[in-house]
Amino acid sequence: MKNLIVQKFSNQDTNRWNEFVKHSKNGTFLHDRNFMEYHSDRFQDYSLVVLDNDKWVAILPANISENEIHSHQGLTYGGLLHDEKLKLESVILVFRAILKFLFDIKINKLLLKTIPSIYHKKPAEEINYALFLTNSKLFRRDSLSVLDLSKKNKIASGRLEGIKKGKNSNLYIKEEDNFESFWNEILIPNLKTKFGANPVHNLDEIQKLKKLFPENIRQFNVYQNDAIVAGTTIFETQNVAHSQYISGNELKSENGSVDFLYHFLITNIFKSKCFFDFGTSNEQEGRKLNSGLNYWKESFGASTIIHDYYEIETQNFDLLSNTLIF
Repeated sequence: MKNLIVQKFSNQDTNRWNEFVKHSKNGTFLHDRNFMEYHSDRFQDYSLVVLDNDKWVAILPANISENEIHSHQGLTYGGLLHDEKLKLESVILVFRAILKFLFDIKINKLLLKTIPSIYHKKPAEEINYALFLTNSKLFRRDSLSVLDLSKKNKIASGRLEGIKKGKNSNLYIKEEDNFESFWNEILIPNLKTKFGANPVHNLDEIQKLKKLFPENIRQFNVYQNDAIVAGTTIFETQNVAHSQYISGNELKSENGSVDFLYHFLITNIFKSKCFFDFGTSNEQEGRKLNSGLNYWKESFGASTIIHDYYEIETQNFDLLSNTLIF
């Protein structure tokens, strides 16, 4: 791989990009152009493609902001995507080519967020080694609460009590294609009351994404006497069911709606998945931990997986030149 070429992604290669994601070692539907571009008005795309003799060997979903390249800021995770044929030595050479390309066009920094290991279709942490070799600076670390569904997980007594309340309250769960009730009656009011914020995806956006990825984006609502009392939006990938949104009304502690819902998802709907990802409980770029929220997740049996963010000086591409010993 001595003649690597790095170039900006072109919209005419959308289908080729999406096919590459599908067959990559570590890509998910979040890296599909149809997902990336639902909010294209918010980010100036600067995704890169690496070629070896006209063959795509790696892609970097990215955007540019203030002359810095970021792992796409509209995605939960970014990373360097490649197929399983690309070995460690080749990934090092690919990363060198990317950094040199950026350095040559006067871009000084690349901010890269990794893909948590649970989302890899096969182990794919070659980029982590390349980050070490380039003296990359770890500037953020999030903790994900993850349940290993291949193991028998002990549920804490508090959660068991909540599940019991749900059963006694005659709650029932429905999977639905429409997000309106959950967004307008539960999620938006709760986020505004607690955090003065809105969901990352507005109602139109999540409905559009559901149409584009009907097998990957799923909505489960909890009802009591035909009134919605709680719900969750799940992003499903090959190995992982990820809780993107979770919220219940003011009675959730009394009727156990959220505990009841998650127990059902873990033990029924997603029991054949490898992992259930409750997501992060961090604030302030990983510097603060919401201990109450984290405890709730751990009380289902979840433990911690790390999601790292790095800052790389593009001038350090040359540190990769003498790494390999032959």
